Amino acid sequence: MGHLSLPASKRSPRQWKLLDLAIAILLGLVSLFFLLVFTRLGDSLAASGRQSLLLASRDHARLVAAVESGRLYPGRIEPCPGDYADHMPCEDPRRNSQLSREMNFYRERHCPPPEEAPLCLVPPPVGYKIPVQWPASLDKIWHSNMPHNKIADRKGHQGWMKADGPYFIFPGGGTMFPDGAGHYIEKLKQYIPIAGGALRTALDMGCGVASFGGSLLGEGILTMSFAPRDSHKAQIQFALERGVPAFVAMLGTRRLPFPAFSFDFVHCSRCLIPFTAYNATYFIEVDRLLRPGGYLVISGPPVQWPKQDKEWADLQAVARALCYDLIAVDGNTVIWKKPGGDSCLPNQNEFGLELCDESDDPSSAWYFKLKKCVARTSSVKGDYAVGMIPKWPERLTKVPARAKLLKNGVDLFEADTRRWERRVAYYKNSLDLKLGSPAIRNVMDMNAFFGGFAAALSSDPVWVMNVVPARKPSTLGVIYDRGLTGVYHDWCEPFSTYPRTYDFIHVAGIESLTKDPSSGKSRCHLVDLMVEMDRILRPEGKVVIRDSPEVVDRLSRVADAVRWSATVHEQEPGSHAREKILVATKSNWKLPASSR
Repeated sequence: MGHLSLPASKRSPRQWKLLDLAIAILLGLVSLFFLLVFTRLGDSLAASGRQSLLLASRDHARLVAAVESGRLYPGRIEPCPGDYADHMPCEDPRRNSQLSREMNFYRERHCPPPEEAPLCLVPPPVGYKIPVQWPASLDKIWHSNMPHNKIADRKGHQGWMKADGPYFIFPGGGTMFPDGAGHYIEKLKQYIPIAGGALRTALDMGCGVASFGGSLLGEGILTMSFAPRDSHKAQIQFALERGVPAFVAMLGTRRLPFPAFSFDFVHCSRCLIPFTAYNATYFIEVDRLLRPGGYLVISGPPVQWPKQDKEWADLQAVARALCYDLIAVDGNTVIWKKPGGDSCLPNQNEFGLELCDESDDPSSAWYFKLKKCVARTSSVKGDYAVGMIPKWPERLTKVPARAKLLKNGVDLFEADTRRWERRVAYYKNSLDLKLGSPAIRNVMDMNAFFGGFAAALSSDPVWVMNVVPARKPSTLGVIYDRGLTGVYHDWCEPFSTYPRTYDFIHVAGIESLTKDPSSGKSRCHLVDLMVEMDRILRPEGKVVIRDSPEVVDRLSRVADAVRWSATVHEQEPGSHAREKILVATKSNWKLPASSR
């Protein structure tokens, strides 16, 4: 049977009225479409108010130019919609869910082209408050700042976190240490020299809310915690809100964005990484990151785990093939120590493991595919093994072996250290930046070089994410040798973190981050970069930018467009660079109720 259709002569007057109304609406929509697309009216509407969020690629470039020139009307970049409050452009599930599941490729970074991203300011969630200050934030944060109850509901019984009135509280537990990370660390101390400064840099894989890394801070160990944006949604966001070093990453098809032989200690507590899969590719990546003489701890599956006998046997076989020294198997926890050289790798092993070619650079790690060969420790010259480098805090100021490999490296390192000691003293004494106060905990240096800025803050209650731009000289290994932490990144792309995660962002030479080092041509816009800085900066957070007077003048206009209050200062006495300093504060604006 089909639908009954009456001849036109049999239709009632009511049916004619409905049909005429439908046709009129259709014609009206078509007319509106042509008006918006092919007339100046459309341009006018797109240039005002929230239509700027939907600009096409040509209009994105037009808006960027308007911001840089100061011609933007009504003068400020518009807010994003309310559902952008936790937006991460390169880890967007709506975009990435369509990609391949093989080796978790879809959970890695996949950034949209700038022209496809709306040029708007990410709003805070409803009820957002200035975060609880350090060190109280380690134990509690405002529930309204990230109202995601999923982890508390599912993991509260394991001591991860719990809702408590207006707060989330963190008892310090984890799936493999429900009695608290402190108790678990005391157990590890039986086998690993956690105290005393021999171990300083650690990597916690699949970290949950980073209670392990937070507890290690009390032992003088600086832990970089990472996890993907997954079903728990906000675990890294919780870690950063607590003031614990963390960022979003997935061990999938690419190397993690760290240099070779950076971490004294690598930890996995029920991280569920299949270390022996794909010919032990993931174990090989961990080996690339671990210093000779460093420690690897794996707790949970498959270590003596029911129904995982084969996986546990394979894990031990890979460790033997790489000549790791088995320190202990304590319940469901295994502890290995990495050997000091290459020569112990057998010619024959069941996984077919071989050393990489001598030409391979094991520190190449920005969008670099995982390799199935073992990084040669001899590929990095100098003494950088655990036990060979100075203990913390002496290693912070001693010239690292990797700095000596650079031309005039010793002189560059020492001059950089003096320069940043002088600059940070000027920041504190003359610019009222709140450095050293409880208001500043999470700090980022966007162009870190040797980490001199972070080193000058070592006595403050802060941690610094030292970012070495991927197209600049690879100095991140020097930063890790000093006992500091950081990542590689290309600032023409968004950073792998949630919105509102840094209290203080510092950058020297911001324009260089947008240009090709070889040709000097621009690869991206300063406006897009500052909108990204705004995304990751907390309300009332501080920004300090050093650059030429011409660049700082342009940045002042952009700062107004992103709702920062900014002032321009002369550089510190004794500096011979042609620079000015922009100091800005992000306003604590709220999204209008009509836009939520």
